[in-house]
Amino acid sequence: MNFKKSAALLLAGVLALSVTAGCKKKEEAKTEAAPKAAGDTVKIGFLGALTGDVAMFGAPTLAGMKMAAEEINAAGGVNGKKIEIVEADDRGDKQEGASVTQKLISRDNVVAIVGDPTTGITKVAAPIAQKAQVVLLSAGATGTGVVEIGDYIFRDTLLDSVAIPALLDYYAKNLKFKKVAMITSDNNDYSVGMSQLFRDSAKGAGIEIVADEKIKDGDKDFSGQMTNIKAKKPDILFYSGYYTEGALLMKEARKQGIKVNMFGGDGLFSPEFIKLGGTAVEGSMSYVGFSPEQASPVTAKFIEAFKGKNNGALPGLFDAQGYDAVKLIVAAMTTAKSNDPKVFKDAIAKIKNFEGVSGTITIRNNREPIKSPLCLLEVKGGKYVLKAKVPVKMD
Repeated sequence: MNFKKSAALLLAGVLALSVTAGCKKKEEAKTEAAPKAAGDTVKIGFLGALTGDVAMFGAPTLAGMKMAAEEINAAGGVNGKKIEIVEADDRGDKQEGASVTQKLISRDNVVAIVGDPTTGITKVAAPIAQKAQVVLLSAGATGTGVVEIGDYIFRDTLLDSVAIPALLDYYAKNLKFKKVAMITSDNNDYSVGMSQLFRDSAKGAGIEIVADEKIKDGDKDFSGQMTNIKAKKPDILFYSGYYTEGALLMKEARKQGIKVNMFGGDGLFSPEFIKLGGTAVEGSMSYVGFSPEQASPVTAKFIEAFKGKNNGALPGLFDAQGYDAVKLIVAAMTTAKSNDPKVFKDAIAKIKNFEGVSGTITIRNNREPIKSPLCLLEVKGGKYVLKAKVPVKMD
């Protein structure tokens, strides 16, 4: 092949590559511009576990969110746009939670994020959302130190700081409990925070903490802790962690002949707690912000709609709180007449007496929710039943 022919062929190749590259750039430009050009949806991200140990919190939260979005869209959307739920699975892992939060903001362009249902991952995700000026509203985090992260951070849950004093008063006056053995998972932010609130509230309720034991998430052997507790003869066990360890703790308690029951927060509220614990968890109690029993008219309507979509199954706490989270965000957008988080975050902060399906919600001056009533659920006959609805002062 001579030089001129080679040069000509080389030049033709370069020109072809240039044309191809130019076409690719144009296609990429079209792809990047598409979401902005469409402009017909408002994206709300879901942050939570769909797989792993805490998927029982995340999956129903997402189900509730989707149901709320469907209803809002059927009614015309918000400020002329439809709601789109963008979902991702953080697997209950803090590092993955941070990664998912960043992707929802930078890749998916969400204006708000609902999640994570757990306190630990919420505390990891919240600084990222705050820096990006994207609203994050957790439909499950009940521990301390969440909304203090910034003015874009909210939640719609029954706070432990609100629930524990009301519950201890009920226990002391109605159930006559005086001596409590407390167990904390000290590598779990939710558990550590709740236990401290319990310590702070116990004296005022006239309740004595006779044992204060420590475990870790992932532990399997609790024989030592239960041996110590058995010697103290408590009226009840208080465990501030999640359902997996809670069920195993109760199995060990029954093995050692400890007959008293356990109570805790919504971390114990899962069908998996009953499945793992079997008869050992009969009589155990969880305080939560929702029960389908004794429903208000608004809640009853939600329950019937949920049953229609889920083969007659009843909604749970996280279905309800995920649903309320989307409704709260959209109510704020409607009030603010804006889908910009820099604008509608201030409307969330001013919400008063919002009649959600999980209770009446008011956002106080510190951006913390207060909601009523508190629902005390008991495991009876292998399922959760309502033991009492305890009113909470809406101050």
